[in-house]
Amino acid sequence: MRRLVSALLLSAFLLVGGLASPAAAHPMSTSAVLLDIRDDRVEGEVQLPVDRLAIAVDRDLTPAGVLGEDRSFLKRYTAQHISAVGEDGTPWTVGLGTGSVRTIDGTAHLVYPLTIRPPDGRVTDFRLRYDVIVEELLTHKVIATVRYDFDRGILKTDDAETLGVLDWDTKSLRVPVDEGSWLKGFVTTAGLGIEHVGEGADHLLFLLMLLIPAPLVATTGRWRTGVAGDAGDSSPRRSLVRVVHVVSAFALGHSLTLALAASGVIHVPSRPVETLIAFSIAVSAVHAIRPLVARGEVLIAAGFGLVHGLAFASLIGDLGLDRGSLVTTLLGFNLGIELTQLLVVALIMPSLLVLSRTTVYPAFRIAVAVIGLVFSVSWMLERAKLTAGDPFEGAQTWLVGHPLLVAGAVATLAVAARLRRGVPWAVAGK
Repeated sequence: MRRLVSALLLSAFLLVGGLASPAAAHPMSTSAVLLDIRDDRVEGEVQLPVDRLAIAVDRDLTPAGVLGEDRSFLKRYTAQHISAVGEDGTPWTVGLGTGSVRTIDGTAHLVYPLTIRPPDGRVTDFRLRYDVIVEELLTHKVIATVRYDFDRGILKTDDAETLGVLDWDTKSLRVPVDEGSWLKGFVTTAGLGIEHVGEGADHLLFLLMLLIPAPLVATTGRWRTGVAGDAGDSSPRRSLVRVVHVVSAFALGHSLTLALAASGVIHVPSRPVETLIAFSIAVSAVHAIRPLVARGEVLIAAGFGLVHGLAFASLIGDLGLDRGSLVTTLLGFNLGIELTQLLVVALIMPSLLVLSRTTVYPAFRIAVAVIGLVFSVSWMLERAKLTAGDPFEGAQTWLVGHPLLVAGAVATLAVAARLRRGVPWAVAGK
């Protein structure tokens, strides 16, 4: 039994740590490249968060300093990491204007006007190569949008679409000269939603904390495994229904604030939002240890889903999207989020259902919840600027990128616990 519990604790640590990202639980700022396609040139701007830029260049940068003593160095660094090449392989001229500092989503950004010119003065399809910041930060994302401005006879449109995401693995994007389709933008933003949740340990950990008590029922302030047919029925069917309720409540909550925030109806700076997200994990972890209220995970998912929606919106705001493109972006981004959540449920929930019918589940549940609580408190302190960093970042980095391995470890534990001689399917939770 002792060996089984040891394996259980190791699996719990792997489960939580394996969902973490290499550099941060949830990136608080991203870069953006906004492009305007003209007949003879491409104009736009580059938005660089000062805090991420400081890490990339290994300098102590301040909003004032980037326009002072570091001005020349930063402009030279940025220019060296942006290039454009035509379809025939001919380099295009890339120029940066005078930099300025702008606050975007509560974070100071160094903003450069950008001009790209083809050698023959006629814009055709080209490839943008860009690795500012991402050449040093593995988890940093650069969202590229393009706006087509045609003034040819009676046709004049001004539309913007999400072109793609640049990161450590993808450092170049093809920029078509003709206006793209809504489907391409939809698919791109769906992928962005998948990446955002899949690499955001806080969002995944929050979902996991809500799933842990789903196979159980709350009675007299304690979790227990019910028996089919009694008042506290926790049969697999009822457990799956509760999971659907949790995922749906979270989806409704974040979809509402995502739409409101992305369309500019409401705006909250990113730092308080990120701190609240860490707090939501702490609340859900406490609830997983001892129920705060019956069916509380559904209420927690709905309430804090509103907060998570504000964080999702920070990725797609301030990108110059018009109403039509914003709708497509919201739909695609939401689809990506929901697909990722369903994948997490599919990977973890079967094992949780099996484990919940064994004597080891109380220890497993409490171990995972305590780890989630510790991680969330650490994130809260860091995001509130009460601590300089996350002491668990090393463990999170070491365990990142192995979701299938983690799910396999938990599944193995579930099978071992179920096959252990004398372990019943239904026991009282402790």
